Amino acid sequence: MKLPVHRWFRYSAGFNAEWAEQVIRDRGATHVLDPFGGSGTTTLAAEAAGVNGVSTDAHPFVVRIAQAKLHWRESPEELKDSARDVARLADSLPPVQRPDSGLMATCFPDAGVYDELARLRDAVASHPPGPISELLWLAVVSIVRVCSPAGTAQWQYVLPGKTKSRVAEPKHAFQTAVHNMANDMYAMQAAAKHSPAGTVFRSDARSLDVIPDGWADLVVTSPPYANNYDYADATRMEQTFLGEVDGWGDLKRTRDLLVRSSSQSVGRWVEHEALESELLEPIIDELRPVYEELNSIKKTKGGAKAYDRMLVAYFHDNARVMRALRRSTASGVEMCWVVGDSAPYGVHAPVEKWLGDLAVAAGFESWHFEKVRDRNTKWKNRKHRHPLHEGRLWIKG
Repeated sequence: MKLPVHRWFRYSAGFNAEWAEQVIRDRGATHVLDPFGGSGTTTLAAEAAGVNGVSTDAHPFVVRIAQAKLHWRESPEELKDSARDVARLADSLPPVQRPDSGLMATCFPDAGVYDELARLRDAVASHPPGPISELLWLAVVSIVRVCSPAGTAQWQYVLPGKTKSRVAEPKHAFQTAVHNMANDMYAMQAAAKHSPAGTVFRSDARSLDVIPDGWADLVVTSPPYANNYDYADATRMEQTFLGEVDGWGDLKRTRDLLVRSSSQSVGRWVEHEALESELLEPIIDELRPVYEELNSIKKTKGGAKAYDRMLVAYFHDNARVMRALRRSTASGVEMCWVVGDSAPYGVHAPVEKWLGDLAVAAGFESWHFEKVRDRNTKWKNRKHRHPLHEGRLWIKG
């Protein structure tokens, strides 16, 4: 979150970029792939290491963020000049009325703050298309939260019922964001200007249809955890501000694109065909009892969360991911998946084992798990008391 370029947008779902760069260097990789690319951590790490890096992600908004970060080779001076032009244009635009209800009204009780932000947004939209325009867009997007008093949970959910003690003023926040971006561009250009340029594709990890056969010799990634975190909701505040979504129901368009890892993502999906699928055959003897126990427990719970169907969908989707990776990676590939296990309603799912078994069934040679830390050991406000862990699932091809 503090490294040059990586810090341009705070997207919590990721891992340490310096660690990723070290893995790339230690393995002597030349073609690095991240099928769950998020905001571009692995691809930027590959650029820093001087090798070819490609990432894919299916979340359109997050892909645009990652693609904007890769424009660090552009002129910092041009960025600063363009930002000054945008600020002047924003001052001359007519006021923008804040919605009287909904998320924006809740997150921006001061209509004047919303107006200033919206005029910056509209001024950037009128800038000639190109890399500089995308960097300006990212500068505006990155300050939406810091200019709102609404609280934000650790994983980016908006908490309108809580407030922040410090709130930034939009014009100053925009200038600061551009200043930091320009400084980071100077730093990256001094360190890695001649590295191969990375690429971010909007693509489904379950097919990886943009990746040639046998392309990658190293995969460094962190898939969505099977912990009911709704990735579509994580950036709802920014996307609502941009006019891309208008309410909870609109998030379904994004959820339908993603590997299913939350109960919100399974909707009316029927799991019975997946349970009989040959894709799940390697783990079905262990998965089915967990599914049946969750199915029984949810009938006793208020809200009846569909954790049973979510787990089936999660591993069915990841079985497809493993097959897509086997096709798009070289025979001697090594993969590192940063993963954590799960225990919905306190029923344990050994995520790393089941993913490893699915990898071997897809044609990889072997796997082992390296635990990094324990989690869910402080029971206050927890929904269950099953200890969990997190670590690195190493898969060899």
